[in-house]
Amino acid sequence: MKNITADPPPAPRRRKVIDNGFLVLLAFTVAGGIGVMVKSGIGRVGEIAVETLGFIAVLSPKIAAGVFIAATLPLILPRDRVAAWIGRNSGLRGLSIAMLAGMVIPGGPAMTFPLAAGFAAAGADLGAIIAFVSGWSLLSLNRTLIWEFSFLPHDMVALRWIVSLPLPVLLGFAVRLLPWRVRA
Repeated sequence: MKNITADPPPAPRRRKVIDNGFLVLLAFTVAGGIGVMVKSGIGRVGEIAVETLGFIAVLSPKIAAGVFIAATLPLILPRDRVAAWIGRNSGLRGLSIAMLAGMVIPGGPAMTFPLAAGFAAAGADLGAIIAFVSGWSLLSLNRTLIWEFSFLPHDMVALRWIVSLPLPVLLGFAVRLLPWRVRA
């Protein structure tokens, strides 16, 4: 058993810039570019490249802010408190807290996934991370209030919400019950 209060957080793993995941994405990108070039010409490939670079320019500051938050969370949050609230032994309460945090967090994946990684580095277990991310994905108040209630019948939104409500906690419990230990 680790002494969470005395043991420092684990050292970050050294990551390669070009790994297998990048190579797979690169292969799909090149194949897609060739497909577009064959079907629509090289000009359309250029248009898509310019649009994509513009999108990257808009999205990069958000990703940078999310990664900064993920890097600083373990330094500001007391590891023993995070472990007590949403760690492996936090039970139903910890999974519910993680789900509620996911529900209320505004923003998209550029904010949510780095925040989840920051919680993991600060002492949350994988079950709580799953409850957090699935709470955001399934029950986001921001999306529900602004988009769903604006465009969909209210009874349909309510039914979707009621059906989805237990899922983040159930998913978190399922991850905690896995026979092997999965590290976040």
